[in-house]
Parts: sequence; structure tokens; C-alpha cells
Amino acid sequence: MRDEKKQQRRREIEAAAYDLLALHGYDGTSMLAVAKAAKASNETMYRWYGDKNGLFESMVRANAAAVRNGLQALVDDGLPPLEVLHRMAPVLLGMLLGDKAIALNRAAAADATGDLGRVIATCGRDEVLPLIKEVLVAAVQQGLLQPPAQGEIGSLFMNLLVGDQQMRRAIGVLPAPTAEDVTHQADQAMSHLLQLCRPSAAPVP
Repeated sequence: MRDEKKQQRRREIEAAAYDLLALHGYDGTSMLAVAKAAKASNETMYRWYGDKNGLFESMVRANAAAVRNGLQALVDDGLPPLEVLHRMAPVLLGMLLGDKAIALNRAAAADATGDLGRVIATCGRDEVLPLIKEVLVAAVQQGLLQPPAQGEIGSLFMNLLVGDQQMRRAIGVLPAPTAEDVTHQADQAMSHLLQLCRPSAAPVP
């Protein structure tokens, strides 16, 4: 199968898996059910993914890669680091609180092996956080920000941006945010970051 066609087929299979996951949860979503929903053969499913955890790991990696590519495009535009960060914030927050990420986090919570949770943690750390830290380091080097008195600036930014919202979404006590909610929360996070990490010589706006 040609690469483009194979990638399209994988997207269709994984879209079917998301639909079933929303309806039946992780335990109720089987490889056979996904194969039927996507009109794929069992042979294809097991050859491409190995098992159910392999399927969901592929979904985690695809979701992380999509947001990483979006963030990388902002970095590549060559804008000043604070402008890049301002544009990155709603993209990242929207992904972390989006239906796909929440479905995968719920699946990880139901995976007794812990494998899926480890993949989610690794993809976030390896695929996305280095880009955020790269932009923050550039802002510090250019004198636009100073590191916080305690802790690390990347962790501070993520706490300001996300906090416990992803957990609250996963357990069903926080509704899905609107685009306006995401923009507002991202703007607030940026404002708080600038207040907490303003260089001592910088004027108060």
C-alpha cells in the first residue's frame, strides 16, 4: 500500500477508535470493534498496531505530532520569542483540553499496565515541551523574561497555562472549553508569566 493511502487508512482507523472510545470507554473498545467500525481486516489491525495498546499508543503519538508540528511552524516563522509564546499558548491549551487528549487520558487511566500513561507522558515531554522551553530560554537570553525565584520557567508556564484543568476534564467535572475560553485562559497565563518573570529593569505596563 502506498504511503499516502496507508496514512489515510490509519487516520480512518484511529478516528473509528476515538468514536468507540467515547461511546464504550477503554475496556469496551476492542481491536475487533475498531476493525468493524473502520471496515478494516483483523490482519491489518494486528500487523499495523500489534494489539490494542499499540493502537492507542499510535493515537497518542499522532496527536502529539500534530500539535508539535503546529508549534514548530510558529517557531519557524522567526517572530520574537514572546510573540511566538503568545501564539503557542492557545494552540497547546486547546490540544491538552481537547476531546482527543481527554479521551486518551481516560484510556490511560483504565489501562492497568500503565503502558499508555507512560507513552502519553513521554510524548508530551519529548515532542512538545522542548519547543516550549526553547522559546522560553530565548526570551530569557534576550532579557525579555527572567527565571523565577523558585522552580523552572517551563514548569511555571505549564502550571499557569493548564493547572489542573486537564485532570478536571478527564474526570468529567469541567466541560470542554470554547475557542473563546481557550484564548482567554491562554492570555491570562501569558499575563501572569510576564508579571512573575518580568526582568527587574523592565517597566511595569
